[in-house]
Amino acid sequence: MEPLFDFLGHYWWLAFPLMGVASGFGGWWSKQSKLRHKRRLEIIHAKAEAKALTEAARAKPMPAGVEESDARSRAGRLERLMHAHDDVTHRWLDYELDVAKLIAFPTMSDGREPLTAAFLRAKKAADGLRPDSPDAKIDADALAEYRDAVHDYEVAFDVAEQDARRRRDSGFTEPERKRLDRAQQLLQVAVDQSATAAERQVAYRRVREELDGLIALSDAAIQNLESRVAPELQQRPPEA
Repeated sequence: MEPLFDFLGHYWWLAFPLMGVASGFGGWWSKQSKLRHKRRLEIIHAKAEAKALTEAARAKPMPAGVEESDARSRAGRLERLMHAHDDVTHRWLDYELDVAKLIAFPTMSDGREPLTAAFLRAKKAADGLRPDSPDAKIDADALAEYRDAVHDYEVAFDVAEQDARRRRDSGFTEPERKRLDRAQQLLQVAVDQSATAAERQVAYRRVREELDGLIALSDAAIQNLESRVAPELQQRPPEA
């Protein structure tokens, strides 16, 4: 302790400058604290104003002209999406209703095939989101969701179709492929209007027999085929 007291005894005069420095530093620190507090208040105030302006903008109705223009634009986009949706469905029905195409590309009717199953799921999703008409009132989020669903539907169909055309009947055994070939040949006779009614009916029945267990034909495909074979098939008496 004595050295400290000796130092203070000889340099007591330093206390006054140090006090001045301490006083100046304290004043500077106080000033900085006030400035920081002021900036915080300004930030809080600015955020509150921005929030109020945003809420006001949301609550304020859109001008009639702008709202009508936006509605027309949205209706136009919706109409184009619905046309694209219909286009994919028509392409699918070309397979679903045409027995000749189903024989040539059998995986398009097989829901057990992963790519076909993915397409059918995409179709279900797009159909579920489809509005009743192009004039339907839907918001931007619903329109975007439907747009994405239609896009997925288009892509899934393209992928399934490309795979079906690549594979054709390669997934069948040799005896099954021969049955498909016979069914394709008999089908040509069944729809040949130059053949007799009896020949067409026999060919039609044999087509059904050859395809039994190989390709599942929808009721719509059967009806479409029967209408092409002969009107007599539509009017034949019920089997005993």
